[in-house]
Amino acid sequence: MNQYKKVAFYTLGCKLNFSETSTIARSFEEAGYAKVDFDDTPDIFVVNTCSVTENADKKCVQLVKKAKKVNPESFVVIIGCYAQLKPEKIAEIYGVNMVLGANEKFDIVKHIEKNELNEGVTIEYGKIKEVQDFEPSFSYGDRTRSFLKIQDGCDYFCTFCTIPLARGKSRNATITQTVVEAEKIADTEVKEIVLTGVNIGDFGQGNEEDFFGLIKELDQISGIERFRISSIEPNLLSNEIIDFCLNDSKHFVPHFHIPLQSGSDELLIKMRRKYLRETYTNRVEQIKRISPDACIGVDVIVGFPGETEEAFMETYNYLNELNFSYLHVFTYSERANTTANKMDDVIPMHTRKERSKMLRILSEKKKRAFYESQIGKKGIVLWESQNDNGYINGFTENYIKVKHPYDESLENKMMEVKYLAIDGDGLMFSEILEINTTS
Repeated sequence: MNQYKKVAFYTLGCKLNFSETSTIARSFEEAGYAKVDFDDTPDIFVVNTCSVTENADKKCVQLVKKAKKVNPESFVVIIGCYAQLKPEKIAEIYGVNMVLGANEKFDIVKHIEKNELNEGVTIEYGKIKEVQDFEPSFSYGDRTRSFLKIQDGCDYFCTFCTIPLARGKSRNATITQTVVEAEKIADTEVKEIVLTGVNIGDFGQGNEEDFFGLIKELDQISGIERFRISSIEPNLLSNEIIDFCLNDSKHFVPHFHIPLQSGSDELLIKMRRKYLRETYTNRVEQIKRISPDACIGVDVIVGFPGETEEAFMETYNYLNELNFSYLHVFTYSERANTTANKMDDVIPMHTRKERSKMLRILSEKKKRAFYESQIGKKGIVLWESQNDNGYINGFTENYIKVKHPYDESLENKMMEVKYLAIDGDGLMFSEILEINTTS
């Protein structure tokens, strides 16, 4: 037992990382460690890294410095995508004691207890091609919602992306095994599950199952009020999935996050995406045809090599006409070992930033227009468990962020609300109509 040892965690990146950090934290607690905050003088720091952007790499260095400032005698472990991609580089960072790769991170307690007294830096990682196992994970701690990992890895090899090199081949558990993990969450106070992974629409590797079959089974679970799909590729978001979520499902919400990356077919081909713009348009139109109030989020990359002014404006104009609710804008950054990193026609950074700003402004306009279209309508909000400057916040089924004067008794409750007005901070004021009887 290690009841006198304290461990703290910091997660960079995506919802998938958060689900894995939570699972890894539970393995420490089961071994007798006390989970504490980053500033609470931990004996062990675990940093779960991302490597989608250059800033995530820099953040890793900053966190190691912070950890050693909090406790100079601490043992610092780096895990996650950056650890798999650049273990030797991370080992050179002053203050790092251990680096664990994609497979090894799930045995972190064993690795620490075997190597904690060793001098120098311990590096444990294997070739990503040899990573075959799927490790189920889910987040727990926020009693409102949980991120459930249903899939890992990716077989697509888009020209800008390092994820296949960091996480390996697409893989998953069976539907039955995934339902068991979801039922564990259903036994807690959590009311919403967010399905997460690298390429979740690719679920079904290794057998005859598929994502559509999975969501139909998850929809039968009692104890969970909502399921939300975190992000799904447009070529994998079939009409039968859309129809099921919007027409037949009891628990899946009318909210889809669909990566676009570019509105230029020429650039989509250069990016090695699996669809063209027409497919994307069809998916959005199908969603809005069935459910005009559905929320649609879009990912877009700005400044990809070869993105001429004409190609960027093609994307901008396409998005300006598209009926979506918000954008996630990513400024392209060069990543080692990617095909795009070897391409000509590199876009100057100042141009990338200017274009990113234009799309972020467009995103704010689209989000406000979506919110304005909801005023006077009703939704079901799941209130979160925190006091935000005298207000309690929550998200409705179609991802409207709602605020109301803080009342502790509302926490983790589902309630019907009427949308009244948009506040200065961009949130929706609401009137509570009634408590959802199923909560």
